[in-house]
Amino acid sequence: MKFVDEYRDADAARRWAERLARLTTRPWTLMEVCGGQTHAILKFGIDELLPKEINLIHGPGCPVCVTPIELIDRAIAIAARPEVIFCSFGDMLRVPGSRCDLLSVKASGGDVRMVYSPLDALRLARDNPDRQVVFFAVGFETTAPATALAVHQAAQQGVANFSLLVSHVLVPPAMETILASPENRVQGFLAAGHVCAVMGYREYEPIARRYRIPIVVTGFEPLDILQGIYLCVRQLEEGRAEVENQYTRVVGLDGNRYAQAIFREVFHVAPRHWRGMGEIPQSGLALNERYAAFDAERRFPRDEERGQELPECIAGLILQGVRKPYDCPIFGTVCTPDHPCGAPMVSSEGACAAYYRYRRLSCEGARAPSPG
Repeated sequence: MKFVDEYRDADAARRWAERLARLTTRPWTLMEVCGGQTHAILKFGIDELLPKEINLIHGPGCPVCVTPIELIDRAIAIAARPEVIFCSFGDMLRVPGSRCDLLSVKASGGDVRMVYSPLDALRLARDNPDRQVVFFAVGFETTAPATALAVHQAAQQGVANFSLLVSHVLVPPAMETILASPENRVQGFLAAGHVCAVMGYREYEPIARRYRIPIVVTGFEPLDILQGIYLCVRQLEEGRAEVENQYTRVVGLDGNRYAQAIFREVFHVAPRHWRGMGEIPQSGLALNERYAAFDAERRFPRDEERGQELPECIAGLILQGVRKPYDCPIFGTVCTPDHPCGAPMVSSEGACAAYYRYRRLSCEGARAPSPG
């Protein structure tokens, strides 16, 4: 496929792996922030091409996975209301809350619909003026402009039966939280290229300086990721800590200012609770007062209890890069894609789902007791 195959060239990938092997003189631990990169790494066997000194760990790069269980319970409670059409991206429908998931609400008669854009939900609101249409706004900076555009249009068009349950989160504060943790092992970051396509990468420069850590903006194809790893390791080997841009064909220093303008008109930065990581200051988006009438949390009374995580699930540690999926005692047994116990087994960007799909047999071997 044009513009894709050139970034999946196996011979070129092997050459980059050989260059990386010649460059690497000591162990390094890198974190890819994006769940899409995690899936690509495992799908294409990139981790198996790397020299043994390089350890890749997986960060909180899946917005579905970091949505807190209490907000999922809130979504379930709203979706069960008879006057509501509840709209969500597909990955969210099977993420478990405390007692069930959104698909269970649908099976019980709730009007829960999968959409591909918040504008689809806005269209439903225009077409169903006698119903309340709620969109579950989940995502990083990448999807926030589209959500903001939907709210902006709803306000302009006077669509009063449309609202958002907001769970947009921001990547840089989560990276800082990981770096400030006493359990931190990260020595270099591969930053998510699609987030930087919207936001640019100026905001990563203070992080690189403060924590003396290289950050490389990286794409999603095998050669992108190998080149990103190479640039990151080269900085580490040379004792540098800078922000570099591997993904130059898509990302510019200042990002997309038009997209930034629309979501800053609609949203302001606010504290946000992350699943497995707790509340992170200034790490999320909330509706500005001008658009507060479109806030589903204000529109619908809250009466459900605070959610509780399954005690056996270690999703929080996996999202922080402290553990890997095969360290979980219920991975691949109690917890599977058909019966997920935690969000990372559900989402198409979840680390557990990636390991289950591409590394399940090797994971089982890693957990097997040694003979004798």
